[in-house]
Amino acid sequence: MTPRSEKELRVDLAACYRLVAHFGWDDLVFTHISVRLPGPDHHFLINPYGMLFDEITASSLVKIDLHGNKVEPSEHPINPAGFVIHSAIHAAREDISCVLHVHTPAGVAVSAQTAGLLPISQQSTIALASLGYHAYEGIALSDAEKPRLVADLGTSNALILRNHGLLTVGETVADAFLWMFNLQRACEIQLLAQSGGTELTNVDPRIVAGVKQNIAIVTKGLGGNIAWPALLRKLRKLDPSFER
Repeated sequence: MTPRSEKELRVDLAACYRLVAHFGWDDLVFTHISVRLPGPDHHFLINPYGMLFDEITASSLVKIDLHGNKVEPSEHPINPAGFVIHSAIHAAREDISCVLHVHTPAGVAVSAQTAGLLPISQQSTIALASLGYHAYEGIALSDAEKPRLVADLGTSNALILRNHGLLTVGETVADAFLWMFNLQRACEIQLLAQSGGTELTNVDPRIVAGVKQNIAIVTKGLGGNIAWPALLRKLRKLDPSFER
């Protein structure tokens, strides 16, 4: 895969913020999506704290280091505490460039269920192919939580943060977004199915075990890029200002 330039990554990340807002996954100015920039400096892009996700543009994104400090002048503030989760994962996972974290009602609701995500839909089987769980330790402000968070994610692409929300990672912004779209949809389906008041049917464990091999076939080996160009076209029709 050809490495993305900083300009391209800024556009992709701004688009991701806009898409999170478009699908109703945002939580006012809270939660974050971060992306690692190319090069040896361990620099990242993150949202300007205080802006709604549907306001964020490529140029407004703030460049920070692994400790959440600005490395370039910016008129926009940041929330260093919000980067605790992201910095832990970026430091541990050189294979990924994007970390996406949301507090959706459906995600938080499933995260509070003892059994977690149930294998009751095609979407859930895809999520379960690469899913971990992390116990709630309060608002993520302490560096002491980082090793446990990293260990619980392991090599997975998705993490359910108990009593908190959802998190996905990807080699690209597109990959992280597609993992989140599927995980969020699986949580929504689970809540709808449970609201029916009847016994649920689990997918055969043998089928669940074989899903991971099928994901690459379904996406034609493109991962999130199977849908990302179309999502960018959608955003450009709705409001192209994210590219500014």
